[in-house]
Amino acid sequence: MTTDPHHLLTACSTEQLRRRRSVKWQEFPPDVLPLRIAEMDTPLAEPVAAALINAVNRGDTGYALAGRLPEAFAGFAARQYGWHPDASAARLVPDVMSGIVEVLQIISEPGDRVVVNTPGYPPFFYWLERIGRRVVQSPLAVGPDGHRLDVDRLERDFAAGARVYLLCNPHNPTGLVLTRDELTRVAELADRYHVRVVVDEILAPLTYPGARHVPFPSLDSPAAARSIALVSASKAWNIAGLKAALAVPGPAAHADVAAIHEEVSEGAGLLGVLAAEAAFTHGDPWLRRLITALDGNRRLLAAQLADHLPGVGHHPPRAGYVAWLDCRALGWGDDPAQVFLRQGKVGLSSGLRFGPEGRGFVRLNFATAPERLTEAVTRMAAARAQADERPA
Repeated sequence: MTTDPHHLLTACSTEQLRRRRSVKWQEFPPDVLPLRIAEMDTPLAEPVAAALINAVNRGDTGYALAGRLPEAFAGFAARQYGWHPDASAARLVPDVMSGIVEVLQIISEPGDRVVVNTPGYPPFFYWLERIGRRVVQSPLAVGPDGHRLDVDRLERDFAAGARVYLLCNPHNPTGLVLTRDELTRVAELADRYHVRVVVDEILAPLTYPGARHVPFPSLDSPAAARSIALVSASKAWNIAGLKAALAVPGPAAHADVAAIHEEVSEGAGLLGVLAAEAAFTHGDPWLRRLITALDGNRRLLAAQLADHLPGVGHHPPRAGYVAWLDCRALGWGDDPAQVFLRQGKVGLSSGLRFGPEGRGFVRLNFATAPERLTEAVTRMAAARAQADERPA
């Protein structure tokens, strides 16, 4: 086992990755570099791999119980964030999005207004519509240092009759990490306007140096006590396909989380539970190496874009491994991802999927080998050159 952080992103060759059966490496033809889906090109963390191998060897592939996963997460939260959630109150769910849906159906009614910051995670939009909730899009503000929470806009949206604030922190796709002061202000507004707060904190383990994740339920306020966080090891340890997450309530939301039907918990995967338990218990060293490697790629991407695509706007994320790229200056219309795919053979996420603020943007996953990331920017720059050479 090597302790070199960068080995985590270089251990798998492109040929090995193309043999993977997951969406990232199967959705595009072989001549396309896939940087769309939020999966990482890493081997499994050693404790996670060992837990899965041991489970398979003993034929342990039946239905899931939460087991020791809530206690494992509580220990991780205490070490990483200084938060001590009540493990006995957490409820197993298949994944963060399904957990959000179940929680919203418990704490709100059809027709209720749910505030979502935009650009926003695409499943928020269509799942809220599917369960009959009204999406209130609350755009983030943009300044010289990147995106930030527009507290004044948020207050107007709360005052207009919002029932729930579906907060994504750290934020997908911008990588914004809200400060304690910002979260305290959110809690004050939620108290004033009687808004429940549900928080997607799936990217919290992937916060970079210089930023600090503050779990919303850890705040000292009535709104935080009534909030519910959805957490998972899926993004940080690359185990999204194994299906296990937790709904973790603040002290005054235990009854709401307890109301999640047991059949929802049964939709989680036992291998996901075992993998997540190992990740939260024994995965800290691997996670530290991963963040170091991703931080290197974060800086590499910024340098590559400045050198080869200076017209593309970019602010390095404070968490996660996706970059939100402003391509409007290229003059390619609302969906530049199509041009990068057609002309450069680089698969990116279309900004249109993230709401109106995504017009002219793309999302790029940089959790890959530095040489593949460099090649991707080279291809993107070549796509721009080809587009610029076209006759007017």
